[in-house]
Amino acid sequence: MRLSLWVSVLVVAGLFGWGAWQRRWMADDGLIVLRTVRNLLAGNGPVFNAGERVESNTSTLWTYLITGASWLAGPLRLEYVTLALTLGLSVAGVVFVMLGAARLYAPRLQGRRALLLPAGALIYIAIPPARDFASSGLENGLVLAYVGLLWWLLVCWSQAPAIERARPGHLLTAGLAFVAGLSVLVRPELALVGGGVLVMMVLAAAGWRQWLLIVAAGGALPVAYQIFRMGYYGLLVPQTAIAKDASGAKWAQGLTYLGNFNAPYLLWIPLVLVILIGILLSVSRIQPAARGARGWRRALQSPTAVVIFIVASGALQAVYWVRQGGDFMHGRVLLTAVFLMLAPVAVIPIAVPSTEKFSRRTGYLLAGATGVLWVATAGWSLWAANSPGMGADATRVTYSGIVDERRFYAQATGHAHPLTAADYLDYPRMRAVMVALRNTPDGALLLPSGNYDVWDVVPAIPPPPDRPLPPGENGPHTVFFTNMGMLGMNVGLDVRVIDQIGLTNPLAAHTARLEDARIGHDKNLFADWAVAEGPFLKERPYIPVYLDEDWIIQAGAALECPDTVSKLNAVRSPMGPRRFLSNIVHALDFGSYRIDRVPLYELRRCGLDIPPPKTPEYTGLPATGP
Repeated sequence: MRLSLWVSVLVVAGLFGWGAWQRRWMADDGLIVLRTVRNLLAGNGPVFNAGERVESNTSTLWTYLITGASWLAGPLRLEYVTLALTLGLSVAGVVFVMLGAARLYAPRLQGRRALLLPAGALIYIAIPPARDFASSGLENGLVLAYVGLLWWLLVCWSQAPAIERARPGHLLTAGLAFVAGLSVLVRPELALVGGGVLVMMVLAAAGWRQWLLIVAAGGALPVAYQIFRMGYYGLLVPQTAIAKDASGAKWAQGLTYLGNFNAPYLLWIPLVLVILIGILLSVSRIQPAARGARGWRRALQSPTAVVIFIVASGALQAVYWVRQGGDFMHGRVLLTAVFLMLAPVAVIPIAVPSTEKFSRRTGYLLAGATGVLWVATAGWSLWAANSPGMGADATRVTYSGIVDERRFYAQATGHAHPLTAADYLDYPRMRAVMVALRNTPDGALLLPSGNYDVWDVVPAIPPPPDRPLPPGENGPHTVFFTNMGMLGMNVGLDVRVIDQIGLTNPLAAHTARLEDARIGHDKNLFADWAVAEGPFLKERPYIPVYLDEDWIIQAGAALECPDTVSKLNAVRSPMGPRRFLSNIVHALDFGSYRIDRVPLYELRRCGLDIPPPKTPEYTGLPATGP
């Protein structure tokens, strides 16, 4: 049994690692994380733009893992450090989930000859997006490693009473509680999994000492970071959750996303196969049930209970993301749900029949049926692994808004494996922005032009003649663009990079979500606001023709709204004890605060006076003169 397990682990881990390497790349969103890491290493704090406390990364733990690894790696490029981390963690996650499943069945297979073959793990690595996001620079690899480790520890915890004939040791209890508590730092929605584990442990605990141990081990770090987040960023959640309105609902788009994920790979086929395998394992008496379970506490701390919990957690993750509307990246956010639901059958046993439970004939029939289902699973996996995926729509932003991100950026940059920020200089507008920055040493706001080789320039307000810029020092630069990762990693940290969808822009994040916008890009702040809030010239001929002078004036007036001033001060004013405590007190209000992206409507919402128009209102009547 052990030999077959380790062969299975080595084969699956090798195939997954090789498949992920063949599809290696760095996502634009992955580069967003690296911009924050650059600021951390430069001493500017965990921010995207120096002087503006914005948490632009959803996974807190991922940001600090890369920072620590990069500090240890020294001169090695951040992109290569990240690639090594995400690939290693992805493979580790698959190994952990297989070891957890093997341990699940081990007590029932004691003294019996059996083969442990990969099933759920094989299904997961066969799905092309699983290999895409194993090397994308995003936190998917960390999520796999986290879920795999949590599953393995959970199985160990569930078997401890039966194996040790006692409650689990303090080390195992504290270790599982600590890992469960990390869930919210890995990704906020994983609190549904880690929090559930902590609740299960507390309910199954015997006495207040174990309760205290579980609460302390599981809650100390996430609670400490939550206090830091509230005080430092002035929010209860990362700004990405505010930008994407993570509490909102877009069921129709979510169902479209689910269909988009299922259609190329016919995922209902492995679902049916896995259900049939589970039924056969149960009939074969290899189901993961603890013997002699007494009382509801022991029933809660049993292999059966943890299997039900982990599968239900995966289903809950899927429902959450369907409700949220999914994502614009093909398959990405549903991978965790699939991984969780496949954990109990990551490997499956095919045991040599025993006459203790059944007749030898019945045993052979059950083993044979399980073997046939495994062969069908392997056949589907081979087919799915070579699927063309989304096909012709892979790189086109259609009405659904969903694309194959890896193929999209490979095509757009001309690099089969765009791994570094330098590779993204071949993306439209990227080389042009570097030229525009060099050509505006006195400072400017850069806006994307309709011409991919040109940026529209709004000059910075010139310094007073008696206080010119010191030699070698440039004026203030701000770039307003959607692709913040490739942009932020190719420009200096002295260049402010903001976006209209709110991932890095504290103003855009607090606009209302647009109902029919592309998923993940549900907000769209007009560029007039960027002109209004910066030290830039605000009238013609210095602004592009598509901007409106009156809108800029109105936006400037709207920025004086007291609630907006308070929100922006929370992230821009100097940090000190008073500011930290004030942010904690107002974090809930700041998170729910919304502005109107149309300046005139925002002035009315806030009850401010509307500035007189600079350009006369068109009436259709001929102009009259003296």
